[in-house]
Amino acid sequence: METWIALLRGINVGGKHIVPMKELTKLMEDNGFSNVKTYIQSGNVVFDSETKPTDEISELVEGHFGFRPWVLVISAIELQAASDNNPFPTDIGKAVHFFFCDQTPQNVGYELLESFKSPTEEYKLVDNVFYLHAPDGIGRSKLAERIGRAFKGVTMTGRNLNTINKLIAMVT
Repeated sequence: METWIALLRGINVGGKHIVPMKELTKLMEDNGFSNVKTYIQSGNVVFDSETKPTDEISELVEGHFGFRPWVLVISAIELQAASDNNPFPTDIGKAVHFFFCDQTPQNVGYELLESFKSPTEEYKLVDNVFYLHAPDGIGRSKLAERIGRAFKGVTMTGRNLNTINKLIAMVT
């Protein structure tokens, strides 16, 4: 049995695509996943499974809740590596964001990123994780809301450092 982390994109945001975490936990447990634990309402699920699920979680959500979210599943080792590779200070949990990509981006529009970046922001791409340090807040960041434009053909989902730290604590 291996521990996995599912990051569901775009659920419970703005009153759309509502997925209560207790229902998601039961749905996953009823379908063969074990030790299912969730963290906050934005779609962070830690669970055990013999194999890495590919589309199973998306299909379960679609069948039960009526929409199909994009789900990225990573191992506990991959989560720890993403944390270890974080190039920014680790004491500012809401200011540092990890954007997990479904693949390692090949053609990144760095000029576009620079055009949206504020003077206080910093970023770095390491493998398939884009790190953003936005000390003035993610809600004010023009870069954060436009990151996807610079990563054509790549799907991503973001989590702040506080969430990453909590997920690591849940898997250890």
